[in-house]
Amino acid sequence: MASTQTSQSLAAKVQMNVLPDDTLFGIAPTMFGVRSKAEKICRTNVPVLLCGEGGTGKEALARWIHSKSEFAMGEFVKVNCAAIPSALLESELFGYEKGAFTGANLVKPGRVEKAHQGTLFLDEIADLDWNLQSKLLHFLQDGTFSRIGDQGERRVECRLICSTNKDMEKETAEGRFRQDLLYRIQVFRLTMPPLRERKEDIPSLAEHFRQQFEKQFELKSFAFPPEMLVYLKSLPWLGNIRELSNGIARYVLLGPEASLHQENTGRRDRASEGEAERAKRLPLKRIAKDVIHEMEKKVILESLRANQWNRRKTAQELKISYRALIYKIRDAGLVSRRAALQQQGREIRPSE
Repeated sequence: MASTQTSQSLAAKVQMNVLPDDTLFGIAPTMFGVRSKAEKICRTNVPVLLCGEGGTGKEALARWIHSKSEFAMGEFVKVNCAAIPSALLESELFGYEKGAFTGANLVKPGRVEKAHQGTLFLDEIADLDWNLQSKLLHFLQDGTFSRIGDQGERRVECRLICSTNKDMEKETAEGRFRQDLLYRIQVFRLTMPPLRERKEDIPSLAEHFRQQFEKQFELKSFAFPPEMLVYLKSLPWLGNIRELSNGIARYVLLGPEASLHQENTGRRDRASEGEAERAKRLPLKRIAKDVIHEMEKKVILESLRANQWNRRKTAQELKISYRALIYKIRDAGLVSRRAALQQQGREIRPSE
């Protein structure tokens, strides 16, 4: 348990939010449109709203847009609207003057000021307090704001990128988010697909994290065997890229025999609960082999059926020897056509 907690805390420190271009966008068709649109909006200073489930890489995309924009020389300033209490968020955003309130012993510039000539990234914008939504709207309308306790206005020029994992139309319809502010922040909207919809990219993401964790932990790890990559691609990854990152951290720390402990198991449906519990008890290497065995069994069975159970034709189609096919049929526990027909109670003609 302690090793799992350690790997997860260390995983949080890895720059999951800074990915190489090819790793960030990958090869999955679902990401082609995302990259095409992102490349276009980099050239213009329009507010962008990034949508998608938690852990899909919205911050990584925000940093990529910043790095390709005219504000790249400025600072990328992140504000997590869900993590900072509402009572403190206003001072974090806009800063305060000395004596503005009890404990304000110094002048403190806000993060909006720090983002001047750079990018202001408001993460989880849907959790922004209603009163602060009004002040943010005022800032977006004319680029000016006031520190707490200051009567004068200050002007800032920066790029605005927001992100959310919520349904913003639902948030506005139920009165939790200002509709006029939504119009302001989503001049352009991009949606990051969940990892289960871009499984082609799992091998490159996993390899990127493996190399990063090797450097961070100062450890050498085993390269991923093919069956391990097949296994990784078979998982639902409800925690998306963040969950994958944590899993690779455990792999680098503990090796292929590391016990698999999925994140968010409480959110999985009942059909997968047994599989998740089993995964916790078995080593990764054993689970990967089991997955390969089941996939091989399925392929052989489908090929046998397609060739009317002619084993020689099946062996030729699968590009393996006849002897190897017989061994695999026995190893997989597949019954012959004759046995299958007998189980169904059919009479077998000599020609069969």
